[in-house]
Amino acid sequence: MIAAPDIPAPNPNPGQPSERLPAGACDTHAHLFGPQERYPFNPNRNYTPPDASETAYRHLLKTLGFNKAVLVQPSVYGTDNSRMLDTLSASRNDDEIQWRGVAVVDRNVSDGELQSMHNLGVRGIRVNLVFAGGVTFEDVKALADRIRTLNWHVQFLVDVSSFERLADKLNSLPVHSVVDHMGHIPTSRGVEHPGFKALLSLMTEGRTWVKLTGPNRISAFDQAPFTDVDPFFQALREAREDRCLFGTDWPHVKLPGPMANDAALVDEFLRLVSGPSTRRAILVDNPTNLYQFTNND
Repeated sequence: MIAAPDIPAPNPNPGQPSERLPAGACDTHAHLFGPQERYPFNPNRNYTPPDASETAYRHLLKTLGFNKAVLVQPSVYGTDNSRMLDTLSASRNDDEIQWRGVAVVDRNVSDGELQSMHNLGVRGIRVNLVFAGGVTFEDVKALADRIRTLNWHVQFLVDVSSFERLADKLNSLPVHSVVDHMGHIPTSRGVEHPGFKALLSLMTEGRTWVKLTGPNRISAFDQAPFTDVDPFFQALREAREDRCLFGTDWPHVKLPGPMANDAALVDEFLRLVSGPSTRRAILVDNPTNLYQFTNND
């Protein structure tokens, strides 16, 4: 049965950023959805998205100026990574986009399946501690030793202000960690919140990376500029600039406010990161390091 979407579609006219991005810029956070006939959703989900096609996403990347992209397995597909893997497997050597992926797997995944995903460009597994449909932290502990041999990481969607002992849990893993959306902490809780300070400490130690994505998810404002996010953004940069990443968060599922304009979100990054060397570090060098892209061009 085809379910009707219960969240809005992304803006089909994202516009262009106010400045050109550096060559080799990477969007480290995006999802693809549909069509449902071919890629059915997990019944254990808490939203139903409209289609978000590869064609539409390629248009977004070209418009904004990215030529590398990381597809992140969304919770609505559970551990069925087919939508993402089909995109990775169809990529050609002359593709204008270089692709990587972050999968969701459980304890039952075989070593052969992990290796096959690695060969296609998967470089990590995702743990969703906010929306239903992801794997649990206990699953991750069982998987961490196995993905270490592939030099993968674990990506977390988690609100650092409400998850107890996050630092202890991440430090217990034998692989690097990536935290989505600046820790997903509402700005009203402030940069002095113990959960956010723990995230900064994790970054300083060097085994935790943070995505400077989704300011509209944590801001009290409906539209850019999201100035209440600035202290969080800058604190993360100051902790370890070489552990910061950027992404569009397209197609912006389950937003607390209005649908985002993607060019405006890129402009928010450009507003807060003015220096060309720092822009290149966050947009090009850091993702090339973490996701093992072959080159920066």
